[in-house]
Amino acid sequence: MGFRFPSIVQAKQLIQRPFSSSKEVPKGYLAVYVGENKMKRFVIPLSILNQQSFQELLSQAEEEFGFDHPMGALTIPCPEDAFIDLISRLNA
Repeated sequence: MGFRFPSIVQAKQLIQRPFSSSKEVPKGYLAVYVGENKMKRFVIPLSILNQQSFQELLSQAEEEFGFDHPMGALTIPCPEDAFIDLISRLNA
């Protein structure tokens, strides 16, 4: 038996939109890779970039990865659950 938290489910649906191509990102969105060991690709709204807590997360990612991203997109080294939680709070 599992529990479903509506805000987390909605956040996952918002940031994990399916696209016909793995490189396709709609206007107004940004592709990011999130994870500590295994990276997962998320597509997030550009409006999140202005949020203070997301900017702090980006600063931490810059310290660890710099600006050279081997995945071809922004890489954020944090647990996937923490990232989804942050995005859901920013979209609330």
